Amino acid sequence: MIVVPLPLAGGARGRARRTYRRPVCEARPSPNPSREREGSKIRRENMARIGFIGLGNMGGGMAANLAKKGHDVRAFDLSADALDKAKAAGCLPVASAAEAADGAEAIVTMLPAGKHVAEVYDALFGIASPSAILIDCSTIDVATAKQVAAAAQAKGLVAVDAPVSGGIGAANAGTLTFMVGGSAEAFDRAQAILADMGKAVIHAGANGAGQAAKICNNMILGATMIATCEAFVLAEKLGLDAQAFYDIASVSSGQSWSMTTYAPLPGIGPDTPADHDYQGGFAAALMLKDLRLAMEAAKDTGADTPMGAKAAERYEAFAEAGQGSLDFSAIIRTLRN
Repeated sequence: MIVVPLPLAGGARGRARRTYRRPVCEARPSPNPSREREGSKIRRENMARIGFIGLGNMGGGMAANLAKKGHDVRAFDLSADALDKAKAAGCLPVASAAEAADGAEAIVTMLPAGKHVAEVYDALFGIASPSAILIDCSTIDVATAKQVAAAAQAKGLVAVDAPVSGGIGAANAGTLTFMVGGSAEAFDRAQAILADMGKAVIHAGANGAGQAAKICNNMILGATMIATCEAFVLAEKLGLDAQAFYDIASVSSGQSWSMTTYAPLPGIGPDTPADHDYQGGFAAALMLKDLRLAMEAAKDTGADTPMGAKAAERYEAFAEAGQGSLDFSAIIRTLRN
């Protein structure tokens, strides 16, 4: 999946305050050719050369959406299959992280863990253009996010952490939510790029705040999914019809995203991984990763998170039982057994 680069090659060289909007090109001939040329110039200026490093389940769809929006995307991954898919989606596959970053106006990374982000950033500091913005969309620990941003600043570069929410489906559809940590100026620069991959781009605060928001959000998600699964199982044992219970809970005080958007039973609510034998979606192993990050942060800050800790324990046991590749809603199977 990714992505510590091979030996590098290439030369050295609060909320969104404004909404990014791309000029719309009309399909019919323009009655004003000079205005059409002016609009074309504006559209070209909005396009960017983007180095995209990390084309896994999430990164592949994100890079494809940037290419679809007209950006010049130079994409790198250690997986040949991922590179082939990126090429089919309109990206230009390259042989190294350095080649992806060389000459890029923005460098987007989507990597497995903080150590990978730190290694890639350290390798790219001598290659990235001084005017480039570094956008890390990985989910990593807050401390590393702050460290790599400070290291980038020391090299005269601007960096933001911009982890995502929405899963594989949203990555492919371009409807992700981005939680962005960085200065106001850096957020303004990153916003236009991120808006071409998502439906919401929100400034969480200074560097590291995006990662803080992500792990807090996913701690809620992990715990509420377990509670939702418990409720469905209890309802079943009490003789309640699952659809009837869903119809009631989804419009009552028990309503949650895990209930109404991501119900853990097949045939209930919108189409979810439960309708596909829990394949695809957000892997339980990734949920466990995020819960571990949340527990590390809780320990570092002295926060009391008993529900988050219990959720982490349940997902850890689920992953150790060989179920980590299944969608995290498959945790319902452990409750039924």
